[in-house]
Amino acid sequence: MDVTIEPVEKSRFFGLLSGDFDALVAGWGWPRFRARQVRQWVYTKETLSPDQMTNLSITDRRTLGERVDFATARVIQRQSSSDGTEKLLLGFAGGAVAETVLIPDADRRTACVSSQVGCPVGCRFCASGVDGVKGNLSAEQIVEQVVAINAMLKRASSSDRVNHVVFMGMGEPLANYDAVMRAVRILHDPDCFNIGARKITISTVGVPAKIRALAGEQLPLNLAISLHAPNEALRRELIPWAEHFPMNEILDAARHYFDRTGREITLEYILLAGVNDQPQHARELSRLCRTLRANVNLIRYNPVEGLAYQRPGSADVMAFQTILRDAGVNAHVRKSRGRDIDAACGQLRRRAQMA
Repeated sequence: MDVTIEPVEKSRFFGLLSGDFDALVAGWGWPRFRARQVRQWVYTKETLSPDQMTNLSITDRRTLGERVDFATARVIQRQSSSDGTEKLLLGFAGGAVAETVLIPDADRRTACVSSQVGCPVGCRFCASGVDGVKGNLSAEQIVEQVVAINAMLKRASSSDRVNHVVFMGMGEPLANYDAVMRAVRILHDPDCFNIGARKITISTVGVPAKIRALAGEQLPLNLAISLHAPNEALRRELIPWAEHFPMNEILDAARHYFDRTGREITLEYILLAGVNDQPQHARELSRLCRTLRANVNLIRYNPVEGLAYQRPGSADVMAFQTILRDAGVNAHVRKSRGRDIDAACGQLRRRAQMA
């Protein structure tokens, strides 16, 4: 009688905390130090092929290759900006496609990662949500975005590695909470990427219950709230998803986050010409900022082909910032990056789909 041997489902290395991997190899009968050796190859030497892990026996290398998948993402497209910004479009097994961006600034190497394929929020001005959300990315798919950027840096003979991570790419991180938090813990794990919690930022349109859950994770993560309007009516016009989560509930959750973590909130505010960038909007925003411990990041809009919104002029941006600062608000204008490539979130994926 013929017997069909089912293939063993492989474990995903970049979905595992160090303790998870220790337990996995212990189940194979391996000593604990063997797990440390594998992590040294992966995280210190950035070697992802078991065949090259030469201090493991040939048998152990074969076992590792048969039972564990390392990075599986492939680079579909890469765009390089004159300012050093690099954008990658990554493809994963199963067909998921997501963007990730390297943003270099002095000694910072920041990875801007995606948490979903597309986005459920549907901001009127954003390319990410034009076609809605297609699915969640798994923890390992989120982490592999950082792996891909580190590999790109290594190929360029750079000793630099990602040392900051912002969840500001495609998707709403708090709508994929479990996978995002697992990815955060892997990135933070001292025996994995060892990126400090204060160097990791979660950016959200605002899901109050999840913001409160985040406050209880006992990680001093940076929380950024994509506000984009100083009042409820305009916010709902710009962000359809906002009808599910009133601004006062979001701000109350943000105050709770500050109380629990001591981390000041960042309010992200994309300036859209003639829409939310006028002096009355700045005055409204300054009054709102007095109700919580927050700083404001002003972001000049990067136009998206097919959408009607425009980038504001420099004079309007400076006037807006001045009103906030005169009111005692710590407001900064974020430097525009990657404007000579598909700078806005979701643009590269959208362009690739349309090709």
